[in-house]
Amino acid sequence: PSSAIMPLTDLQSLAPAIHLDMRYATANNFTGKQVAGYQAAKCLLHKPVAEALSRVEDSLHDAGYALTIFDCYRPTIAVDDFMRWTKNADMSTKPEYFPSLDKWVLVPDYIAEKSGHSKGATLDLGLLDCRSKPCRTLDMGTAFDFFGEQANTAYPHLSAEQRQNRKMLLDAMKQQGFEN
Repeated sequence: PSSAIMPLTDLQSLAPAIHLDMRYATANNFTGKQVAGYQAAKCLLHKPVAEALSRVEDSLHDAGYALTIFDCYRPTIAVDDFMRWTKNADMSTKPEYFPSLDKWVLVPDYIAEKSGHSKGATLDLGLLDCRSKPCRTLDMGTAFDFFGEQANTAYPHLSAEQRQNRKMLLDAMKQQGFEN
C-alpha cells in the first residue's frame, strides 16, 4: 500500500451545479466570523468522495431536488479557531446556534478537537427543492450548525415533513455509500 497523501478535488470541478453555501468562509456560522483557513468558499474532498457526491446530486436532480453544501474539508487551523472560540466569552451567537446549551458543553459533544472534516471525506449538507424556481431550502428541523438534541438525525419530535426531508437526504447519500 502506498503511503502517499491523496490530493483533494474541488467539488465544483466535478459537479458544477451543486449549490455551495460555505458558511465558515463567511460570518454566517456559530462563531459569528469568518473562520481561519476558509479564505475561499470552496468544497474540497477526496476525488472518490466528490464523485459519489456528484452521483447523489444527479439522482436528486431527476426528482427536482438539489444538494446545498455547507462544509467539506476543514483545515486544522479552522479546528484550532473553533477551540479558541469555545474558550472566549462571546455569547452573541447563542440564541441562534445553541440556545439551550452552555457554551462549555459544546466540546466534545458538538465540536470536536480533532475533526473528521480534516480528512477530506466528511461534509455537512442540506436539500433544496428545485421543482419550481427559485429553489427553496427544505426544512430539515434545524438550521446548519445548530447545537442541540433537535439536530440528532433520529430526534423524535420532528414534523412529518422534516422526517421525510431527512429521510430523502439520508437515502440518497446511503445509495452512494455515505454513512450518517
